[in-house]
Amino acid sequence: MAVEEKSATVTVLKSTEIDMPRNEKLCFQWCRYNYGDGGKQNGYRFIYKKANGNLQPARGQARLPSVEIIHELVEKAKKAGWGYNGSLQEDNT
Repeated sequence: MAVEEKSATVTVLKSTEIDMPRNEKLCFQWCRYNYGDGGKQNGYRFIYKKANGNLQPARGQARLPSVEIIHELVEKAKKAGWGYNGSLQEDNT
């Protein structure tokens, strides 16, 4: 089955992070995906940030070392008021 790839630019609406080895941070982000055809979708992603502050995209994948870290990031997002299941409303911030 062929998968059609769409390229998108990503606007980060909200983000939380935790420190990882090698001075990296693992981020959990609420984003708007802006597709080349004019379409837009909101969604969550995990992504690493390098020590210099640059994001480290990995073709849609980030290695998540444990479920505990996932839960920690999601709980931080919930406490900040944005990490809830089903929160697919547009956020104009």
